[in-house]
Amino acid sequence: MSTIRIEDLADPALDDGQRGALAYAAGLDITFDVDALLAEARTRTGLTDFGPDDFVVRLHAMVDAIESDTGLGPLGRLILRQRTVRLLANRLLVEDQVRRHPEILDIELAEPIIVIGLPRSGTTHLVNLIAADPRLRALPYWESLEPLAGPGADTRYERCAQNYAAATAMAPLVVAMHDQYPDAIEEEIELQDIDFASYTLEWHARVPRWRDFYFGLDQRPHYAYLKKVLQVCTHERGPSRWVLKSPQHLEQIGALVSTFSDATFAVTHRDPVSVIQSAITMAAYGDRMRRPRIEPEALAAYWVDRIERLLRACVRDRDLLPADRTVDVIFDAFMADDVGLVERIYERARLPMTGTARAALDAYMAANPRGKHGRVVYDLQGDFGLDPATVRERFGFYFDRFPVPVESGADRRPGP
Repeated sequence: MSTIRIEDLADPALDDGQRGALAYAAGLDITFDVDALLAEARTRTGLTDFGPDDFVVRLHAMVDAIESDTGLGPLGRLILRQRTVRLLANRLLVEDQVRRHPEILDIELAEPIIVIGLPRSGTTHLVNLIAADPRLRALPYWESLEPLAGPGADTRYERCAQNYAAATAMAPLVVAMHDQYPDAIEEEIELQDIDFASYTLEWHARVPRWRDFYFGLDQRPHYAYLKKVLQVCTHERGPSRWVLKSPQHLEQIGALVSTFSDATFAVTHRDPVSVIQSAITMAAYGDRMRRPRIEPEALAAYWVDRIERLLRACVRDRDLLPADRTVDVIFDAFMADDVGLVERIYERARLPMTGTARAALDAYMAANPRGKHGRVVYDLQGDFGLDPATVRERFGFYFDRFPVPVESGADRRPGP
């Protein structure tokens, strides 16, 4: 297994292709006029009805937050503009599909398995492993971006593959941190974004204004919208028992449980310092194409605070999850016995581990060993100027609540 140390994280050394992409975007007039965004989505789909128009207020808030990020470069702005139009087009297609097939809303999404946990805490590996079981329905990356095909030939997969190749060329080391290839199982948060109410924008730009707006939302109607989009996806192809995952669920447990009342929940736990240094290294590496200046210290400060907020919400609301249908997944134990942990989750979900299912999980494990694309070296002190032990002291409340071991590099376990 190769070891990767990103030496130019704060001051990127760009190749000709990267410089060319940045120069191309710099020559464009990239605007976020809301009426123009709506019109472009209508033109793309040939549809006009977005459904309930309450989302427009949230769309304006999102655009306002993007515009307030004065450090976002032209390519970062272009990516977000294209993403916004895609989400609007998805909304038009979802509303049209439900209008033409109202029976979609009667589809039962029985007993889903939902993975909740911080980014970089094992959620992606866990959901991909469970999704290898052919009895379950999951969300591949290509479908998460475009749950329904637009007019003409269905080229969603091919478009995702082309974009994946382009993104990998611009930021090749991302595959070693979080490989979003077309068939990889991804987060349903992309579906939540169709209602313009998730925290995803925070990963694309420096948008505390959007964070604060998002905190003020009652998430129950937006989780209901997620359920509607999942029903649409189920109508397109089965089976109907889903495996889902999203870090955002940590701070929206009440809305999650009320929407999926018969779900089984797997809550992943990991040393927050390991989570933070991994997550912000990936974000900083991606910023070389999004931002003229990386500003790693500011990025770190934002996400240390944001991870703390997520975990405080988890500690506050963890007991809202049904005790008989919830498993706490400690990262080290999961890495030591991946399939055994899935068996524990299956017991809570009343899903027997058949020979066929076990073989499918074993095959996934054999094809996807940890560190398949190399292992990135993370250095919180050297790259971001933060002392791991000092950062860890902020999370004593979390270590007190869950039996999470300190990972290598720690000098002590946090006290009360």
